[in-house]
Parts: sequence; structure tokens; C-alpha cells
Amino acid sequence: MPAALVVRLVRKVSCTRLFAKVAPHVIPALDRGVHRLTGGKFLLSAQLLPGVILTSTGARTGRPRRTPLACLPEEEGRTWILIGSNFGRPGHPAWTHNLLAHPEASVSWKGRDVPVSARLLTGAERDTVWQALLAFWPPYATYQARVEREIRLFRLTGNPD
Repeated sequence: MPAALVVRLVRKVSCTRLFAKVAPHVIPALDRGVHRLTGGKFLLSAQLLPGVILTSTGARTGRPRRTPLACLPEEEGRTWILIGSNFGRPGHPAWTHNLLAHPEASVSWKGRDVPVSARLLTGAERDTVWQALLAFWPPYATYQARVEREIRLFRLTGNPD
């Protein structure tokens, strides 16, 4: 099957309510397992969208939380946009609360851990990034239309080593 056809099919499927119900339980578990087995060099979901494993500090627990996430890399290995779409389900994903409470985090990117600082995007800056995200992955528009909340966007900037 040609790659363009696969991408179109995945975009269509990812807009369904069934996908929003099942994917949050299946995709992160698969990504965590594959990431662990490959020593951080491979994410299954990253075959369609770039992805990172975010390690943030729990907002309430203070414990490390590892979350596989799709991302929009802006500067190769230095800056990433994370999208709190929660697959178009109500409520902000937990990792967004964690970053708001503790913006210092790290991402696993292509087999290396990168310390980062997270910043919630707002206003015109958010609007500009949102348009870039819609060009990058159009299903985000469906996710936003499905929920009343504004999907949170974060820019993660790598801290100098």
C-alpha cells in the first residue's frame, strides 16, 4: 500500500470517536513497550508522526511521569511543540497539568534524553502554531471541534547541556 494512502487512511480513522475511545489506552502502552525494548531509539506511533517520550513531574504526586506523545519538531533536537489534544476527548490530558505545575522536564528524542523547559502558548503565538499544526496533521481540527476547551499547546525548548 502506498505511503500516501496509508497516511490518508490513518487521518480518517484518527478522526473517529471509536479511535478517540480506544487509542489512549492502546497507543501509549505500545509506544512505551517498543521504546523500552529499543533503548529509546524507536516509537511505533512515530512511523506516522514524530514523537517523544515526555518525562514530567506529577503535578500532585511529584513523581516522574513518562508519556509518549506526538510532537511537531521545530528545530531538530532542540525545540518541540506538544499538543494536548487528548484524542479529542473532554478534559485536558494529565501531562499538561504536570507541565503547568513543573515546566522543567525532559524528552526522549531519537534515543537521547534532552532536558527541556515547557511554556504554554497563548494568543497570537498559539494561533500561528495552531495553523502550522493543522497543516501538519489536519485531524487536530476534528479534535478541537469535538471539545469545548481550547487544546493546550506547549513549546519545549532544550536546555543547554
